[in-house]
Amino acid sequence: MTEHERVGVRDVARLAGVSAATVSRSLRGSTTVSAATRERVLRAASELDYVPPAPVPAPGATMTVAVLARFPTAWFFAEAIRGVAQVLSAAGYSPLLHDLGDPSGRAQFFATLPVRGRVDGLIVVASAFDDDERAALDSLDLPMTVVGGELPGRAHVGVDDRAGARAAARHLVGLGHRYIGLLSFDPDEACGRETTRLRRLGFTDALAEAGLPVRPEWTLAEGADVAAGARAAERLLSGARLPSAVFAMSDEAALGMIGTLRRAGVAVPGRMSVIGFDDHEMAAVSDLTTIAQPVRQQGEIAARALLETLSGGVPDDVELPTRLVVRGTTAPP
Repeated sequence: MTEHERVGVRDVARLAGVSAATVSRSLRGSTTVSAATRERVLRAASELDYVPPAPVPAPGATMTVAVLARFPTAWFFAEAIRGVAQVLSAAGYSPLLHDLGDPSGRAQFFATLPVRGRVDGLIVVASAFDDDERAALDSLDLPMTVVGGELPGRAHVGVDDRAGARAAARHLVGLGHRYIGLLSFDPDEACGRETTRLRRLGFTDALAEAGLPVRPEWTLAEGADVAAGARAAERLLSGARLPSAVFAMSDEAALGMIGTLRRAGVAVPGRMSVIGFDDHEMAAVSDLTTIAQPVRQQGEIAARALLETLSGGVPDDVELPTRLVVRGTTAPP
C-alpha cells in the first residue's frame, strides 16, 4: 500500500460505525469505551491492517524492538508475535525475537542482556519474571509493553482469564454435568503461574455457584500441550471413575485428551464432554467447544501501545473479552 493509500483512523471509524475519537480511545484501551465497541473497533483495525503513525525516531534510534517469549513456536505465542510483527513492520520497526523458553538460553539472556543498546523498546509475550530478572529488565530503562501477563508499571494487554474459565465451567454445568474435571497448566511453572491461578479460580467459581465440589482426583496439572492432554486422559482412564466432563485450560491439551479418550473407546461427547480455551486454529476443524480469545489482536494492541510510548504517550492497560464457542465436543451427560 502506498503512502497515499494509507489506512487512517477515519477509515477504521467508518468500518466500525463509530467516531474517529472513539477509534482513538479504543486503540488506547480507554475505559470510557464499552468492551463491545472496543472489540468492534479492534476488529475493524485488524481487517484494514491499520497502523498508527510511526513515532518520529529519536537521535540514535535503532528502529528495532525486542520481543521476549517463552515458547515462540507454540500457537498462542506465534499468533501474538504475528500481530506484534505486523504492526511494528508497518511502522518501520524490525522485531528481534528472543526465545526465553530454554533455561540455559534464558539464563544467558539475563546475564548478558544482549538487547542493550540494540533496541528501542521491548514487548513481552506471556512471560513472567523473578525479582532478579525484573531488575535486569528495569536496568535497560526502555519502554515495554506486555501481552498475556503483567509487569508492575508496564502497560499490559490480555483477557479476563477468570471470567473465561468461569464461562467454560458454567457451560458444562448448564448442560447438566455434575462430575467435572479440570486439566490445568502446571501451577509450579512460574512463567504461567498467574494465568493458571486465575483460570482455576474461574473454574471453582462456577462449581461453587452450582454447589459442586472440586474433585482432587479429577484435577490434573499436566501442562498446556497435546502431550499433556494425552497424559491427563491416561490418568483419568486409570482411575476408579471418569468425570462426565472436563475443562482444559488450552485447546491443545483438550485435543490431546480427546484423541486419547477416543482411542480408548470413550465417546466424546457421548461419555465425556471436553471444552478448551483459546480457539486454536485447529479447534474449528476438530469441532472443539472452546473459550475464544483474540490472540493476534492482543499482539497488535501491545505493539501499538509501545509505539505510543515511543511517541511520549502513556497507554492504558487493555482487557479484551472472551466468548464461548459451542461446537461438537460438549453435550448433556
